Parts: sequence; C-alpha cells; structure tokens
Amino acid sequence: MTETFVPPTRFAVPGRIGVSNRAAATWQTATLTEIRRETPHAATFRFAVPRWAGHLPGQHLMLRLTAGDGYVAQRHYSLASPPDDAGHIELTLDHVEGGEVSGWFHTMARPGDSIEVRGPLSGFFAWPGDRPALLIGAGSGVVPLMSMLRHHRARGLDVPVRLLVSARGPEELIYAREYGEETTPVFTRRAPDGVPVGRMAAAHVAPLLAEQPPGGWEAYVCGSNGFAEHASRLLVEAGQPVDRIRIERFG
Repeated sequence: MTETFVPPTRFAVPGRIGVSNRAAATWQTATLTEIRRETPHAATFRFAVPRWAGHLPGQHLMLRLTAGDGYVAQRHYSLASPPDDAGHIELTLDHVEGGEVSGWFHTMARPGDSIEVRGPLSGFFAWPGDRPALLIGAGSGVVPLMSMLRHHRARGLDVPVRLLVSARGPEELIYAREYGEETTPVFTRRAPDGVPVGRMAAAHVAPLLAEQPPGGWEAYVCGSNGFAEHASRLLVEAGQPVDRIRIERFG
C-alpha cells in the first residue's frame, strides 16, 4: 500500500524573519482610497495607512470591521502590495457567497471608508528576495505571491522567480494584466484557443525542477486545502525537497 504524502502547513526554517510584536499588536486606521476590479468576483482594495511599518512579501494582516450596533468582525487577509509602497497597503478579496466581511467590501465599501488593521503577521511564508522562488497558487491564493512578484520587479532583483497560477478561465485570472514571461497560467475549465484545459499537472511542475537554478528553488504554495496538497505532491514527485516547500492554505 502506498503511503499518502500529507504536507505540513508550516516548516521550521532557520533564520526566518522576525515579526515585530509591537507593530503587529497595534490597531491602525486604514482609509480606503481606491477599488480596482480584477475579475467578476474579485477586487483589489487600496488603503492609506500612514503609520504602516512595512512588511515582507508573503505576510498578512488582521482586519477589523465594527458595525453601527457594535458588532465586530475580524479576518486575516494576505497583503498584495510590495513593501516599497510606503504608507499604503492593498488587499485583493474574493466575493465569498454569504461572507459578511467580503460581502461588505464588494457591496458597501466606498473610497473614504475606514477600517482597522494590525500587522504585519507571520514570517513563515515571507520571501525577502534572497533566494530563487518557485511560486504556485490557485484563485485568490495568488495574492501573497503577487506581493513577491511585485517586490521582485520593484527592486530589480536578479534571483530567478517563476509563477504557476491556476484559474478556472481567463476571465477569473486575478492580476491577468500584470503577468510576464515568468508566469505560466493553468486553466482548469475554459482556455483561449490552442491552450490546453486541465488541472495543474506534472507537466507544468517537472520542467521547472529539471532546470532549477543554482541552489535550487524555495517553493511557495498558496490556495485551498485540496489545491495545496495536490501542488505539494507534484513538487515532491518532481524532486523538490519537502523542507523547502512553504504552504499557506485557506478553506
């Protein structure tokens, strides 16, 4: 009987970036300044946060909404913006059916509205740009990976970066306008003419492991539970060391 590989959600990595407890514990006011539609079901929300202490690509924050009757809702969201976007942060949210926070953002929020945020939080999924990065995401799981890609571009880093991103179809590919030669989209249900349709497979992952840069890849996987496990298995089967796979999952 073949043993099923079940990847852990976090790996202990020596020398990970420490997160300031003081900064992470302080609630700050964030003012919504812009809303950008990404797909029919996802949008990017840009906030001014004058006292934001900065973050590393891959980190997330805690968001707090308080209703007029005093009801409070809190959620964790990955940061989409690069660290160099001083005084501003961006979040990209799916409109989740029945979701009270995502529902408010997609139906009620307007520029000028204020919320509370604290962070940045967690360093285990952070990528400071110091090693080759193989990024694999599906749906809104691409959000923290886009922060890494934007950081790579903004700093003009010369370490290799590759992104595999899965979406149901071109119209649901978040950040479609920003991708370049480093990105390979995988469409699971609908694709442009001449592009194959199907789930992410060994044929997408294996070539990147066969021609990896000196020192190998640091792999970052983000998506639903099912996708994270599937993508992690593909990486391991292609030869990626388990202790060099970092996973962030949702759902």
